[in-house]
Amino acid sequence: MLRRRRRSLSLLLLPALGACAIARQDTNEPLDPAVVASLEPGRTTAREVVEKLGAPTEVVQLGKRTAYRYDATTAKTAVLFLLVFNLANQDSRTDRVWLFFDERDVLSHYGTWWGTHRAQYAMPWEDVHEPRDNELRDAKRPGVLR
Repeated sequence: MLRRRRRSLSLLLLPALGACAIARQDTNEPLDPAVVASLEPGRTTAREVVEKLGAPTEVVQLGKRTAYRYDATTAKTAVLFLLVFNLANQDSRTDRVWLFFDERDVLSHYGTWWGTHRAQYAMPWEDVHEPRDNELRDAKRPGVLR
């Protein structure tokens, strides 16, 4: 009788053996939109850019001109472990800045994409690309214009 009760209790508690996990992974130093906005095309030199932003992730030679790429990535992962079936989702977002220099190493123009602040923990059935979510996250990160 006692053995049967233990078995019944074990079967009742079996669903409680599930677990959850979350993880975050950041690649490269975060990029500061205010520092990037302080760069002045026609005035800022490649040397000044490196002093402000550090070494670029990539340098591309474009004939006599040069382009520097800076990026930082944030990935957030949520996992639900069940006995036989597991669910996981990873949302990975990147900040990316391309800076273009003329033959004198003076900044001619640049382009940006800001996304790391939009990464979120979510299960696979959730939509992490909802416009309203992005608007709310954008509002919380100063210096990011959309």
